[in-house]
Amino acid sequence: MPRRLLFSSSLFFLLFLLCIPAHSRRLLFTSDIVSDGVHDLSSGSPYLLLKPFSGEESSCEQTYGFMPCTTTVLGNLFLIIVYGYLMYLSATCLSSGSELLLQILGPGIIGGLFLPMLGALPDAALILVSGLSGTAETAQSQVSIGMGLLAGSTVMLLTVIWGSCVVVGRCDLQDSVAVDGTNTKGFSLTGTGVSTDIWTSYAAWIMVVSVTPFIVVQLPQILNSTSARNLAVLIALILSLAMLVSYCLYQVFQPWIQSRRIAYAKHKHVMSGILKHLKQHALGRLLTDKGEPNEDIIKKLLHTIDENHDQLLSAGELRALIVGILFEEIDLDKDDAVNKVMKDFDTSNDQFISEREFVAGISKWLNEANHAVGYSPDSGPHKFIQDFHLQTRGEHRLLGADGEQSDEVVEGVENPRWNSLKAVLMLLLGTLIAVAFADPLVDAVDNFSDATSIPTFFVSFIVLPLATSSEAVSGIIFASRKRQRTTSLTFSMVYGAVTMNNVLSLSVFLALVYVRGLTWDFSSEVLIILIVCLVMGAFASFRTTFPLWTCLVAFILYPFSLALVCVLDYVFGWS
Repeated sequence: MPRRLLFSSSLFFLLFLLCIPAHSRRLLFTSDIVSDGVHDLSSGSPYLLLKPFSGEESSCEQTYGFMPCTTTVLGNLFLIIVYGYLMYLSATCLSSGSELLLQILGPGIIGGLFLPMLGALPDAALILVSGLSGTAETAQSQVSIGMGLLAGSTVMLLTVIWGSCVVVGRCDLQDSVAVDGTNTKGFSLTGTGVSTDIWTSYAAWIMVVSVTPFIVVQLPQILNSTSARNLAVLIALILSLAMLVSYCLYQVFQPWIQSRRIAYAKHKHVMSGILKHLKQHALGRLLTDKGEPNEDIIKKLLHTIDENHDQLLSAGELRALIVGILFEEIDLDKDDAVNKVMKDFDTSNDQFISEREFVAGISKWLNEANHAVGYSPDSGPHKFIQDFHLQTRGEHRLLGADGEQSDEVVEGVENPRWNSLKAVLMLLLGTLIAVAFADPLVDAVDNFSDATSIPTFFVSFIVLPLATSSEAVSGIIFASRKRQRTTSLTFSMVYGAVTMNNVLSLSVFLALVYVRGLTWDFSSEVLIILIVCLVMGAFASFRTTFPLWTCLVAFILYPFSLALVCVLDYVFGWS
């Protein structure tokens, strides 16, 4: 990575030199020979006269006083590509360094607080410099670049990237669930698709909630009030900062919450598996006609499990029962399962389950299964146990616990000290590149807009997200592995990136507007962010399987967003 970055930097430095403005004039050839290239020389000076470089004749201003600039369309397009690629390198360094540091230190505080902010640093830097430069009038004209990036990044992630992940990650759908690694139905709109875990739905819910500051700051425009605009910006800023802190804290504690939920789901699956096994070996119905546990039948079941016939069930006998059931659907820790069942049943804490404790424990499990799926005498005496078993298996799958032992081998990081230093250096390099080249990129976009008469919002909406979303390509490649776990991680990454846009990047934008006294006049831009976030968030919040046809909805939303801004701004005059 360092050699590649050094080569890229050297190459683009040489290309910069080609962009530095030069000045010349056209020669008018006559019959007279002019040796010094100057026509109609009146001063009579014997020296060669060259036209001096004059900064006054150039309408562009060099960033930092030495960065190249140009007023031509092609020149600015070239600079946008160069600076955009450097910002892409910045985002790549930050992403790679974050992943390496996360492997070494784990999620915790570093993974929950520090790394999500670094991932959004390139966007935040571009938004910041777009409103800092020049006077308030200049900042007001350039801040639309920041809004274009904010809206464009959100829309691109939830439309183009989201839809591409569905296309490349599609598998055959069976019982409304994608079967990992299978694709025999080609591009069937309803027969193929992807499935995610329930944590991905939670990430989508959080993304939907994170648009609240946009609604708050837009309220004065909705109510046609001009006096409350600054107050609305301040309230939205405070709210977005509070949501940023809350989201980071959630990221810190989410691994602990996830492990607790998965452990509980495994315990419920063990419970349903034992009930299913006992149902198959019961000498009668486990429930009476009234839906109450049949204690006589339950006592007989204890006698079949009790190997030494001492009327007590030991941990060893319970373990033999669990091993004999063969829980193939989950990666089960047998000893942990035995301990949890003993904790449920052994109320006397004597390390044995008596007949009374066994009857009470099985009765409690039967009542839980009955309440979970509902017992109906018409559907058969034990149908509810089968339904409960299918339900717990589905919950286990939704939590992503099936992928805990995934097809990828997770190895420890070798030489953690060196890799920690490497990760820190990559994070520093990415940060320095983002800080150094954000301002030149904004200037290039502004100059390109002036040269082409294309509004800066549309240039930044389309171009800048390509430079700052390095995780987009890696996310699509990750989804192409056609596994529920990798698809869930990819979609969670997309929703997380949009959430950081809605809280961190928006906080930077609102702070600029409030501190510099700029005017909030982005009604159409806010509207497309709300539409895309709510539509795609509703998709992901209420379902975990996405047939291939859902990618068409995502792809259509991208040109729809651009067209909507054009209509609202230039037909209805919103801005």
